[in-house]
Amino acid sequence: MTTPTFTVADIRKSFLDFFASKGHTVVASSPLVPGNDPTLMFTNSGMVQFKDVFLGTDKRSYVRAASVQACLRAGGKHNDLENVGYTARHHTFFEMLGNWSFGDYFKRDSLKWGWELLTQVYKLPPERLLATVYKDDDEAYDIWTKEIGLPPERVIRIGDNKGKKYASDNFWMMADTGPCGPCSEIFYDHGPHIPGGPPG
Repeated sequence: MTTPTFTVADIRKSFLDFFASKGHTVVASSPLVPGNDPTLMFTNSGMVQFKDVFLGTDKRSYVRAASVQACLRAGGKHNDLENVGYTARHHTFFEMLGNWSFGDYFKRDSLKWGWELLTQVYKLPPERLLATVYKDDDEAYDIWTKEIGLPPERVIRIGDNKGKKYASDNFWMMADTGPCGPCSEIFYDHGPHIPGGPPG
C-alpha cells in the first residue's frame, strides 16, 4: 500500500474535517502569547485555551472541540529547546492537532477515532503502527488489542520513570496538581534502518 503525500494544509484540513464529522466544534488557535494565563510565557500545547474548562471554572457552549494550535516550547515542563538541532523531530515552534471532550466521550471513542484518522484518512499502513499505554491502563490496552485489533506485541505498556509514581510518558499531568490521567500514543515504525527501537 502506498502512503499518499499530504501538504501541511492538507493535514490541517483533513484533521479538522474528520473531527467535525464526529460532532466536534472547530475552534481557532488561541494566541501564541496567552492573555489569560500568567503561568505561561507562551502557549505550549493545544489544551492551554481549554485549561479553565479542565479545571471546572469555565464552560463552553460545546462538549467536543477540535483545534490546530500554534505552540512554542522554549522552557518549562515541556521544554524541547535542548533537543532542537539534535533530532529531526524537535522544534521550538509547531502546530498541535487536538481533539477534546468536555465530559462527553472517553477513551474508547478517542482511541478508535485516532486509529481511523491515521489508517483511513491519512492512509498510514496499520502494520507500521504501534501504540503505548500507561502500565496499569488495562482498559486502553484492551481497546487496542480486542476492539481495534492491534496485535499485543504492538501495544507497549510504559511504566514510571525515575522511581516516581505517575512520572511516565504515558501519564499526562497538566501540572503537579490538577487534571491528570493515563494517556495513549501511536507511533510509526520506520523500519530497522532507523536506529532507536520501539518506545519504552
